[in-house]
Amino acid sequence: QVQLVESGGGLVQAGDSLRLSCAASIRTFSNYAMGWFRQAPGKEREFLAAISWSSGSTFYADSVKGRFTISRDIAKNTVYLQMNALKSEDTAVYYCAARRYVGTSSRRVDYEYWGQGTQVTVSS
Repeated sequence: QVQLVESGGGLVQAGDSLRLSCAASIRTFSNYAMGWFRQAPGKEREFLAAISWSSGSTFYADSVKGRFTISRDIAKNTVYLQMNALKSEDTAVYYCAARRYVGTSSRRVDYEYWGQGTQVTVSS
């Protein structure tokens, strides 16, 4: 059973930085890719970034490229999303996801496991 637990959300001001964490209980990480998504009220869940656990290769949505950075800590079984220069439009619930495949994907349907989400609110 794969479990993903996000943390690190909160209320920040525009221009601030925030780092989200996703602790994962996965037996064989080398077979997985991890992703971050977000969902704002009334909007579809949006892909942000993904990382291949084995190679560390990353893939970003154009909307966050240059501001957000995804990374992993193999020893801690944790994936991070570093978010800089936050804007009010970044306000959303942020989700961590895992897919049992080494390659990254931006498609929500490709991810089998999801965390419960963590709220990020950016005040302007």
